[in-house]
Amino acid sequence: MRVAVVDIGTNSTRLLIADVDASSGSVEERLRRSQVTRLGDGVDREGTLSDEAMARVFRTLEDFRAEIESHECVSNLAVLTSAVRDAANGDTFAERVRADYGLNARVLAGAEEAQLSFLGAMAGRPASTEPTVVIDIGGGSTEFVIGIGRTAGFHVSLPAGVVRMSERHIHSDPPHTEELQALALDVRATFLGGLPPGERAPVKRGIAVAGTATSAASIDQELDPYDPARVHRYPLMLATVELLLARLADMDEQARRRVVGLNPDRAPTIVAGMILLEEALRAFELEQVEVSEHDILYGGALRLAGAG
Repeated sequence: MRVAVVDIGTNSTRLLIADVDASSGSVEERLRRSQVTRLGDGVDREGTLSDEAMARVFRTLEDFRAEIESHECVSNLAVLTSAVRDAANGDTFAERVRADYGLNARVLAGAEEAQLSFLGAMAGRPASTEPTVVIDIGGGSTEFVIGIGRTAGFHVSLPAGVVRMSERHIHSDPPHTEELQALALDVRATFLGGLPPGERAPVKRGIAVAGTATSAASIDQELDPYDPARVHRYPLMLATVELLLARLADMDEQARRRVVGLNPDRAPTIVAGMILLEEALRAFELEQVEVSEHDILYGGALRLAGAG
């Protein structure tokens, strides 16, 4: 079954076209695209999606719609996450996505977003009895899902993401030490407040999905061009994240744009992303995390095919 999934996130808009076998749960990619669109610009401050940010997404959806039609997909799903959930005009935006681009747009509650991320992260993995946390750092929120095998248990969506935290705390370029400390304290309090100790304690393995984690793996390997095969299942050490944070925080944005392995469009928010990733690992006392290319896009594809 050929399906298309569009993830309209706070920081980026992404497309996956794939053939899914519902009986085996396999997902075979046909096309994957990603564009940093910064839909969440100003939402934490203003409470609404700006016209400029929505226009960036709509231009990207024009291209995505053409790809979906040319690949003759039988079903599609557009998942709208934190920025749209939080914005006063989010429902109006979602209706425009449905009406103008022919997409089955759904504004996901945090719990459903977490469940789809877990389903995608577990795709293609052997069943395991070890409690695992899937960490999905987005632009406006971070999702944590703890499960065993392919069954998700505890899940929570916490209001700390790369765009939200950057706008709230980073006002200098390069960021001042005091700004970085305030950001880290904010994230730490948010994570520890939303993650009960009893849920964290049994977890011994972590999988990190989405742009911050894949960027960290790419930078650490100095990938140019980006190579998904070398990023997927890459073991990323906490010590490496700490070193990357120190290196990137010492640069201004123009210097970060030249870092090998980093998409230049992620330069404005990657420092906040590294802090979020570091604090996520510390919350679970993990010394490393496995990076996964399989995320909410895979989860949405499996759901469309009736496999999840």
